[in-house]
Amino acid sequence: MQTGVNFNHQTVQLDGETFSDCEFAASRLVYSGGELPIFDNCRFDGCEWKYEEASARTLSYLKLMWAVGAKTAVQTTIKEITVATR
Repeated sequence: MQTGVNFNHQTVQLDGETFSDCEFAASRLVYSGGELPIFDNCRFDGCEWKYEEASARTLSYLKLMWAVGAKTAVQTTIKEITVATR
């Protein structure tokens, strides 16, 4: 668990990590498709979000679906992602 850490111009692996009261500035945040990270009261400023391995393949699959005409399915997925959780 990372608590109160300021990440500045760093590459940070996110998979399976917990971040509490951290600040990320101009950093590269990398998710590879493993266990979801947990962010509690964190701030992000000018970060680059990178997707590698399994997460990158999932995005490539969604792009393929879009390209072959399954736009409605991709749009439905985006709606599910953007709905606020309670």
